[in-house]
Amino acid sequence: MPKALIIGAGGVAGVILHKCCQVPEVFEQILMASRTKSKCDSLKADVDARYGLEDGVVATARVDADDAAELAGLIESFRPGIVINAALPYQDLSIMDACLRTGADYLDTANYEPPETAKFEYKWQWAYRERFERAGITAILGCGFDPGVTGVFSAYAQKHHFDEIHRLDILDANGGDHGYPFATNFNPEINIREITAPGSYFEDGRFIETEAMSVKREYDFAQIGVKDIYLLHHEEMESLALNLKGIRKIRFWMTFSSSYLNHLTVLQNVGMTSIEPIDFEGKKIIPLQFLKAVLPDPASLGPRTKGKTNIGCIYQGVKDGKPKNYYLYNVCDHQECYREVGSQAISYTTGVPAMIGAMLVLTGKWKKPGVFNVEELDPDPFMDALNKYGLPWTEDFNPVLVD
Repeated sequence: MPKALIIGAGGVAGVILHKCCQVPEVFEQILMASRTKSKCDSLKADVDARYGLEDGVVATARVDADDAAELAGLIESFRPGIVINAALPYQDLSIMDACLRTGADYLDTANYEPPETAKFEYKWQWAYRERFERAGITAILGCGFDPGVTGVFSAYAQKHHFDEIHRLDILDANGGDHGYPFATNFNPEINIREITAPGSYFEDGRFIETEAMSVKREYDFAQIGVKDIYLLHHEEMESLALNLKGIRKIRFWMTFSSSYLNHLTVLQNVGMTSIEPIDFEGKKIIPLQFLKAVLPDPASLGPRTKGKTNIGCIYQGVKDGKPKNYYLYNVCDHQECYREVGSQAISYTTGVPAMIGAMLVLTGKWKKPGVFNVEELDPDPFMDALNKYGLPWTEDFNPVLVD
């Protein structure tokens, strides 16, 4: 019986659970586990009622994702075909360790980050390659949207449209409005660490660092309109720089409103985005973690958020000796996501690809020993599944370039 263990109970984990329940022929039994079991129980009650599930299809458990031994015990007792990591990036390595101990396949949506510094690199997880290969098990890294679908888009473009890809611009636009003066659309701690870290881009074989949020452009997004976009460092650039033939330059862009940036600047100026512990009433606290506790939970934004996201990749390269430009993107509606799975589009666009990747591992299409970024695998079944399970893609063969 194909089984999946979902670790985590936030917005993305909830979407993964819903989407797995929509494919019962693959996910016959699901266990959802997190540090807070009551959150898992609430999500279970939702899917049980929505899909009319029989007892035992979805179960819940409490687990500390930082404790590899405890995780291994849970995996041993449930024996899943795959462990889907929707926990915090700090917990990637302990979950991978537990998979190695038990022989379970692994998939996540974001690369490992050390808790003590905002450092986004794959080196810690790539170091597991030989161990996973020797164990005969699969690890799929970064199978959300960005990273994730952006890598699959790139593999698809490379396979079907280019002999060489020379330039890649990844564009992530959120045109949604949740009505709050300030809130983040995914985990506030991870989101703010990402935005306040130095930016970077890849060019001619090396990464060039920029001051955070210092490089700005405008872009006119389909179904959203003209938005300010800012250059950020993003993890998929690291693997795509290695895996795209002929690549010379990669940049990652994300939209932010002036209101969001003004609030963030004030929070930075008063020290609330710091990850350095401070003394408060005889206790050590991390300001950013306190800020996370007082901001709205991203999982609660679904009923409030209206508008659309547009995330995609613009490629410039050559095919048959001729220059070629190509744009692949998805537009996702926040309210449609909420009606389907009770989520806003940011969690939806991350959770759907995670389900698809897990499905491809369980059905053997992405099952091979080792540790892989998604662009190293066959993109075609994933691209077909995107259209089937809620993230249809659009092609533009004459795109407007960023610059």
